[in-house]
Amino acid sequence: MKKSVILDMREHYLTHREAVRKYWKTKSRAEEDRYVPTLRKWERIYLAEGVEGLMKERRGRRRNLEEENPPEPDNRTREELVDENRRLRMELEYLKKLSALVLAEERKSGKKRK
Repeated sequence: MKKSVILDMREHYLTHREAVRKYWKTKSRAEEDRYVPTLRKWERIYLAEGVEGLMKERRGRRRNLEEENPPEPDNRTREELVDENRRLRMELEYLKKLSALVLAEERKSGKKRK
């Protein structure tokens, strides 16, 4: 149905509303308003992907690309991981001490952080 509606629209220069009236036999403008966005979406798909695009199943959620391409396994040695862990812990301790010093200085001077 999608294909025939879009091709008829393009061939006979029908507006979206005219095509909705022709194919869905709507009674009111409010009914037309329900179908026009669907027709616009079909037309956008047709212009981007052609007739084949209208045949694709598009219901449901899109698949996450990360699930399709899992990250490469980490091939680092245990020693490298232990060294990195140690370095990160030292960095964390340094940042905590720096934050405490800055906070103490602000309290002393009566200023507030931005």
